[in-house]
Amino acid sequence: MFDLVDANNMYVSCERVFQPRLCGRPVVVLSSNDGACIARSNEAKDLGVKMAQPWFQVRHLERSAGLLAVSANFELYGDMSSRMMAVVARFAPRQEVYSIDESFLDFDGVRGDLVGIGRDLRATVLMETGLPTSVGFGPTKTLAKLANHIAKTADRKPGSYPGHLAQVCNLVTLSEADRLKAFAATEVGNVWGVGRKVGARLVEGGVRTVLDLVRCDVATLRKQFSVVLEKTVLELRGTSCLSMDEAPAAKQQILVSRSFGKAVTDVAGIVEAVSEFASRAAESLRLQDGAAGAVNVFFTTSPFRQSDRQHSPSVTVPLVRPTSDTRHLVGAAVAAVHRLFRPGFNYVKAGVMLVDLQPAGQQQGELDLFSAVAGAPGEQLQRDRSALMATMDELNRRFGRSSVHIGSASTTTHETDERSWATRQERRSPRFTTRWDEMPMVRA
Repeated sequence: MFDLVDANNMYVSCERVFQPRLCGRPVVVLSSNDGACIARSNEAKDLGVKMAQPWFQVRHLERSAGLLAVSANFELYGDMSSRMMAVVARFAPRQEVYSIDESFLDFDGVRGDLVGIGRDLRATVLMETGLPTSVGFGPTKTLAKLANHIAKTADRKPGSYPGHLAQVCNLVTLSEADRLKAFAATEVGNVWGVGRKVGARLVEGGVRTVLDLVRCDVATLRKQFSVVLEKTVLELRGTSCLSMDEAPAAKQQILVSRSFGKAVTDVAGIVEAVSEFASRAAESLRLQDGAAGAVNVFFTTSPFRQSDRQHSPSVTVPLVRPTSDTRHLVGAAVAAVHRLFRPGFNYVKAGVMLVDLQPAGQQQGELDLFSAVAGAPGEQLQRDRSALMATMDELNRRFGRSSVHIGSASTTTHETDERSWATRQERRSPRFTTRWDEMPMVRA
């Protein structure tokens, strides 16, 4: 038996925990540079705001409908997600964190009233984190996802499904007739594993609901679509094809890139941004206990600014020995910037990608006691600095990201004390849970 726990409108809910004034009002969370709506409250959805809709298209709703917009605060959302997942993990023997707001639980062998357990889980998460959730149980992962969708929709849109399925839904306890009614009331595009293009093709072929999909011949679906859709149908029929993945597979590459808040024209700004991105990538690399054999660096002008001269350089720098040491990875990235940079261009985006990843301790790099590590001129291969990196990671987790950082990532403008390349976030809320200087003050 699987359970999927999903935070409702995660980003908006995180904002509401610390800003009660947002509760009950239409709210959207804006993407990097405040460009598009990446999260919406139910009230904003009711106003017709679409996912990923450009902010300028709905900004008029600020005056006409009281729409509120906040800039994305990913540091806050990530920390709140960690807190939520820690609470959820207490309710089952095994957990798979699927995304920032979703977690699968394995209830195989757990006896008792699962709906009651689900309601207790939901209440506990709400009490300890302030985040509202929906809970769905099913004998397969796909059915658990579907049950979660039903629980969430029944709560938000009364009448769409029977009221007793709201917030917590266990498809196993439904009669065959009630389960088929729920399938018939659910559009095929809401099934996990059915993407937009596949969903459109299915609808064109007359497969409009989950019930229609369940009744399809799997051999035909496999021939016309893929084995993935075949497995989806088998899962909807109750045959488990997807197992729990408690330890996510290690990434084959790690990319950190951002669009700048404003164009950067000097090499110092690019160096600062790339140093920050390489540092974040190195931290992610250490989280999966890996090492990188090469560093790819790129930065680019905007193809949409036709009056600007265009330049989009990129280079991959091989390392003498695979490493996860932030100093060496940043050094390689900075060396690449100086190699690629050309003055006279308005750069609007940059990124760092770590490639040739392998488990730490299994590196097969060359043994060279006399040459320098790429990106660290004049420095010979160093002793193991994993303890230093672990200490830096722990300090940044405790006191906030970049509390301890490489010097080249710390350049600021004296007037604003802000990085010249930083993403525009004019409406960002404080990072309440990770920055001491941004904690809310309570006056008694």
